[in-house]
Amino acid sequence: MKYCDPRYDVTFKKVFAQHKELMLSFLNALLPLEDDELIADIEYVSPELLPIKQDLNYSIVDVQCTDKAGRKFLVEMQMVWSEEFKSRVLFNASKAYVTQLESGNDYNLLQPVYSLNIVNDIFETDLPTDEYYHYYQLVHERHSEKVIKGLHIAFIELPKFKPKNSSEKRMLNLWLRFLTEINAKTKEVPKEMLADPLISKAVKLMEVEGMSETERYVYEKNLDDVRVERALMRESKEKGHAEGKEEGIEIGRSEGIEIGRAEGIEIGRTEGIEIGKVEGRAEGIEIGKVKGRAEGRIEALKETARKMLSQGMPIKVVSELTGLSKEELDLRD
Repeated sequence: MKYCDPRYDVTFKKVFAQHKELMLSFLNALLPLEDDELIADIEYVSPELLPIKQDLNYSIVDVQCTDKAGRKFLVEMQMVWSEEFKSRVLFNASKAYVTQLESGNDYNLLQPVYSLNIVNDIFETDLPTDEYYHYYQLVHERHSEKVIKGLHIAFIELPKFKPKNSSEKRMLNLWLRFLTEINAKTKEVPKEMLADPLISKAVKLMEVEGMSETERYVYEKNLDDVRVERALMRESKEKGHAEGKEEGIEIGRSEGIEIGRAEGIEIGRTEGIEIGKVEGRAEGIEIGKVKGRAEGRIEALKETARKMLSQGMPIKVVSELTGLSKEELDLRD
């Protein structure tokens, strides 16, 4: 038996948008509901979310339904992750919440909106690999037990799901196994999945032989669309990586030149000072030696001059012979 993959648009809707009992089981299994909050029955409503104002765009979800209490349930199957998906989910959930209230009605008539989003991708890369379920509410910043009720948003990262935790709810485990294990590579469906009548019915709906010609055509188009989207995202990421790398190299080169220039100037200044000190010391010593020798020579000449004068030689003759002036000999006429 050959099977289709239930994660694609046409197959996901074939299971959950056309069979209330499967959708009901799916919601009760995957939503964070207490026992007294479990959904008893649902009614499908148009997956087209009407805009609040006429100038706003319509928005389409995969499945939208409501229960007898008026609670709304939005279900999305996302094959390729992008950061804007979170914003879209919040936008759709908020729109479903505010459009409940007709003009003049009281706010206490508003019922909770549950947004369930199954993602065939890993987007919380900084969280542990076994944390695949992410549930969001409006909570107090410091006291998370204080909740503003109204919006409930859940994301499931399918690639992180591993059916190993026996403490998980049985139907949660089975439905996620249905989404992750039934595909074109499936040769034999696990017995425990076929043992549950709801899961078995969902598996039966995925048999290729049971698909109409139109469904098979749309399914193949879904496959191709996802391949193209993944290829475009990969190409965009690679291009961004290459451009970022080139820009990084250029910035690094410029910063390196500036840092090198600054370091070069500082090193040059330091080395210049050291060389200047050495050369200045040597020059000072040399000058000192020359000056010392000159001063020593003058003192020697003065001493010789005094001896010559003491012998009665005329001052003029002594001055001519020694080259010393009267002032240098400290003599007076």
